[in-house]
Amino acid sequence: MTDRSYDQYREDVAGRANVADTPELLAYYRRLQAIGTGALWTVANKIEPWEPVSTSVPMLWRYDDLREDVLKALDLVTPEQAGRRVIYLENNGRSDVVAAVGWLYSGLQVMRPGECASSHRHSASALRFIMEGSGAFTNVDGHKMTLGANDFVLTPNGTWHEHGVANDGTVCIWQDGLDIPLMNALEANFYEVHPDLSQAISFPVNDSTAIWANGGLRPAGQPWSKRYSPLLKYEWGPTYEALNRYAQMTDGSPYDGVQMDYVNPHDGSPVMQTIGASMQLLRPGERTKAHRQVGSFVYQCAKGSGWSVINGKRFDWKERDIFVVPAWMYHEHANGSDREDACLFSFHDLPTMRALGLYREEAFGENDGHQPVIA
Repeated sequence: MTDRSYDQYREDVAGRANVADTPELLAYYRRLQAIGTGALWTVANKIEPWEPVSTSVPMLWRYDDLREDVLKALDLVTPEQAGRRVIYLENNGRSDVVAAVGWLYSGLQVMRPGECASSHRHSASALRFIMEGSGAFTNVDGHKMTLGANDFVLTPNGTWHEHGVANDGTVCIWQDGLDIPLMNALEANFYEVHPDLSQAISFPVNDSTAIWANGGLRPAGQPWSKRYSPLLKYEWGPTYEALNRYAQMTDGSPYDGVQMDYVNPHDGSPVMQTIGASMQLLRPGERTKAHRQVGSFVYQCAKGSGWSVINGKRFDWKERDIFVVPAWMYHEHANGSDREDACLFSFHDLPTMRALGLYREEAFGENDGHQPVIA
């Protein structure tokens, strides 16, 4: 599925390594290996592919299949024992780094009313997307936020944070998203537990939202110098309302429907330096065209139902299901209803790719932009 000519993918062309093994060369390679070296031409075509080759595979995790086992963890371990009571999502091609896709981690955390996980901080940037329950809260560097279904919450790298559920709440489940695999790949990961195991609430509850979540208005006299968003909670209600208003004024992207990015309201940058997030709306019956991007995506259906085709394979999803799109794989989405809209939340590593000058995007150029579905 490409518009490029076959010759561009051949290895027996000028400029690519094409050295046939001989007894003399094999003996030479053994001598190089013995002194901790190697001949570049033996690995060059592997480590410098024509285009990105992801070891991740497209996968979908159905919430109905996960929920019972996630809840079972409540009776098996406490937050104190586990640090965080989480069932992580493991990509079949990334089990060695505990990733859901690419260098992104995802897991489902579950907590009872009255529970609170100990306060901690780490190098990894993190987010939460609330899936079910009431009474959940997060405290980030003294900013406590109450959380509801489909709310999106930041716990940026280096910030003290803890999560819990109020005594009068219900059992809560949310998706955690982090760049732990990336931090480990860079050998830059630190983890620290708060000396008091909890932190004080230093500001009025939900102050971040009250100050920074007022669209088109920037609070006068409020300085902000940190490299992540001062708005730590993005509520579902205003997000969905903004999508619907935007949908009245635009045809949307042919590849992503009506899509809006969560941004830092101080300067319009991504919410965190290494992880970005978006919410997209698919109108009733809408089907997007396929494209591929240098970047990995974790999607969660926030509303409705539908299906996606990822590198020729169809995945059917409904509310709370999670699926992943590996880097440089064609993907397209469709709303399965002709009456109701569908919404997909996603987090991704595009801020990293763009900051490094690596981002590319390419449309699927055949069949009016739609991939053939492989049985």
